[in-house]
Amino acid sequence: SMPSRNYHFLALSTVIVCNFFLCSSTCMGQELEGARHGYADSNGVKIHYVTMGQGPLVVMIHGFPDYWYTWRKQMPVLAKNFQVVAIDQRGYNKSDQPKGVAEYAMPKLVGDVAAVIRHLKRDKATIVGHDWGGAVSWTFAMMKPEMTERLIILNLPHPRGMSRELARNKEQQKNSQYARDFQKEGAHLALSAKGLTGWITDPEAKRHYIQAFERSSFEGMLNYYKANYPKNSGSQNSASPSINYPKIKCPVLMFHGLKDKALHSDGLNNTWDWLEKDLTLITIPNAGHFVQQDAADLVTKRLVNWLQSELKK
Repeated sequence: SMPSRNYHFLALSTVIVCNFFLCSSTCMGQELEGARHGYADSNGVKIHYVTMGQGPLVVMIHGFPDYWYTWRKQMPVLAKNFQVVAIDQRGYNKSDQPKGVAEYAMPKLVGDVAAVIRHLKRDKATIVGHDWGGAVSWTFAMMKPEMTERLIILNLPHPRGMSRELARNKEQQKNSQYARDFQKEGAHLALSAKGLTGWITDPEAKRHYIQAFERSSFEGMLNYYKANYPKNSGSQNSASPSINYPKIKCPVLMFHGLKDKALHSDGLNNTWDWLEKDLTLITIPNAGHFVQQDAADLVTKRLVNWLQSELKK
């Protein structure tokens, strides 16, 4: 009976160890239960995405410095009624990291989102974006209105509001100094995976972020600024607000954490003048720039409620 007892003990401990590893990668970690990973081809650039759930398509686009995991609190709740897809933008984590500033120009970033939607055999989606993902989302809705069912923006004013503030608002100009520094030659050499996670408080999440940033291209990250951020912002002629942006044709939901040090809430003023449909604006006094994590429950609840009321229209 001795060997069989030993065998039983060994089997049990293997199960415990396996369960522990399974749990540490799913319960606490990066894997969301029921999430599937995939890649879409965007003109030869592989875009990695994570998807859950079934139903109308919701595509979520992260900003800087971030990756698909920023939406981990929202995805499981959305997945109850929608197919939710969070992408890694080019340059980040498991997506391709093409070389050269031109590879990060806005039309290519918009093309990446369109490629994911087509890859999933859909013709349109609700587009959700934060920070640079917000800039991509605004532009996507302007360039591809027929593919944009609804638009949800987190902490990124409309490009017109943004360029107006950069031209006129001294505080916004000061707050945007970091972006001008990022445009300088060799700026990426000052970045590190650990340094870029300063804003993340949850130690478990921080570990995943460091790994994701170690896989990412710092040069690629800063190419977003080099290719798309207004040059010489802060002078009167920077990105003149006269650029004729087409009006957004779908309903818009915006969240703005008012403690955002990079993006002044004054940029939100007049958003309604640049939209054809209704705007719902939710300002959150005690949240900062990463509002989807700072006020995760509030953002998730409001986002889901808004989407469900939209479906009933």
